[in-house]
Amino acid sequence: MSRGFVKEDDQEEVPMVAPRADLPEGTENFVTRTGMDLLLEEREILTAEMENLDKSQEKEYRISFNHINAKLQLLNERITSAKIIDPEKLPQDEVHFGATVTFKNAANNLKQTFQIVGVDEADIKKQKISFITPLAKVLMHKKIGEKAVLNLGERQNEFEILEIKY
Repeated sequence: MSRGFVKEDDQEEVPMVAPRADLPEGTENFVTRTGMDLLLEEREILTAEMENLDKSQEKEYRISFNHINAKLQLLNERITSAKIIDPEKLPQDEVHFGATVTFKNAANNLKQTFQIVGVDEADIKKQKISFITPLAKVLMHKKIGEKAVLNLGERQNEFEILEIKY
C-alpha cells in the first residue's frame, strides 16, 4: 500500500531502546552473584511495568508495551548468556574478576579502590568497573606489592597493588 493512503495516526512508533552496556562479541558475560541478582530484579521490575500498563489508551499502551518488550528482550539475552563467577574458587592472593582492589597511582600518589565486575553491574559512582576496561585488564593477575602499567598513548600510569579483597 502506498504511504499516501495511510493515516499518520495509524503508524506505530518503533521503540528506541538504549543498548545495554557494551560487551564485545566473543567476550563471555561474566557476572558476580550480586550482578546476576540485579539483572533478575530488573526483569521483575520491567515485567511488573508491562503488567500494569494502562490499557484504556490503546495507542499509548502498544507503544509502551513494545518499548518494555524490547528492553526485556535485550535483558533476557544478557541473563541467558551470564556466567556467574564464584570468587571463592579463585586465588585469593591475586586480582581476578570480582576482586575489590586498592592501589596507589604513582602519578599523583592517590589511593583508589574499585571492584572488578560485569559490564551491566559497572558503576563508577559505586567504585565498580567492568572487567573489560583497560584499567581492570592491567590489574588482573597482580598480587599485593606488584605494579600494573596502563598505557595512555604517549604516557603511562603505574599502579601499585596495596590490597585485594573478595
